[in-house]
Amino acid sequence: MTSSLHYIPQSDPPLPPWETLPTMYDLPSDNPEEPGLPDDFHFLQPLLLYLTFQPINWNPELVYSAADLNLYYDLQHPLWYKRPDWFGVVGVGKLYKGQDLRLSYVTWQEPANPFVVIELLSPGTEDEDLGTRRESAADKPPSKWEVYERILRIPYYIVFSRYTNELRAFQLVGGHYEPMNLTDGCLLMPEINLSLGLWQGSFRDIERLWLRWFTLEGELIPAPTEEAVAATERAIIAELEATEAKLEATEAKLEATEAKLEATEAKRKAERLAQRLRQLGVNPDELDEFL
Repeated sequence: MTSSLHYIPQSDPPLPPWETLPTMYDLPSDNPEEPGLPDDFHFLQPLLLYLTFQPINWNPELVYSAADLNLYYDLQHPLWYKRPDWFGVVGVGKLYKGQDLRLSYVTWQEPANPFVVIELLSPGTEDEDLGTRRESAADKPPSKWEVYERILRIPYYIVFSRYTNELRAFQLVGGHYEPMNLTDGCLLMPEINLSLGLWQGSFRDIERLWLRWFTLEGELIPAPTEEAVAATERAIIAELEATEAKLEATEAKLEATEAKLEATEAKRKAERLAQRLRQLGVNPDELDEFL
C-alpha cells in the first residue's frame, strides 16, 4: 500500500518568515469580546497619567487611579461593566478596605465614584467613547458615555486620539456633559488643584506628544523618575556652585595674602631706605619737615 505525500509549494530559495507570515498589523492585540486595540501606547500613556496624578489638596493615601480595570456600575445588572483606559478617584484608599489590591472597581462597594475618566480612542471604540452610538434596548448595556454621564455622573470625561493628537473634554453640568475649553493649553480641574494637558517630551525614552497632569498654574508634575533626574541635576548644580564658591574664596584668600606680602615688602624697602639714610647722616624722621 502506498500513499502520496502532499508538499506545500515553496519558493527556491524559501522566503524568510518576516516576508510570508502575518505582521503585527495583521495580528493586533484585539479581543473580539472587547473592542479596541491594546498596544504599547495603551500601556505607556495610562502609566504616565498614573505617575503624575497627584492632587496636592488631597492626602496621597486617599488618591487612587487605575488603568484597564473593570468598572462595575449597575446594581440591577451587577455583571455589566466598562473598562476605562484610565480613571482617577479621590477620597478612596489605594487598597480595597485598606487590605487588598483591587481586582476590579465595584462602585456600590466603594466610597466614591471616579472623579475623572480618560479614554484613548481606538478605531473600534470611537463611536461608543464619543457617545455617537447608544444602546436603546433595555437588555443591552448602555454606552460608556451614558454610564459616565447618566449613571455614575463622573465630573470630567476626557477623550484623546493619538492618531490625530486631538484632545476633547467634557464636564458634567446640570446632569449632562458639556464641552470644555482649554485655558493656556490645559483643562482646569480646580476641585483637585490640577490641570490636564498635552506635553511634547520623552517618556520611557519615547519622544512624542503625551497627555499628562500639570498644576493649576501649568507647571509640570514630575513622574518619580523625572523627579530623581531633576534631584540629581540639582545636586550636581549645587556641587558646582559650592566648588565655584570655594574657588572664589580661595582666590580671595590668595589675593589677600598677595596684598599682605606686598605690604610687608614695601615696609622692608622703607626700613632699608631709612637705614641707608641714617648711614649717610640723614635722619629719615626729619625728612617730612622738608617735604
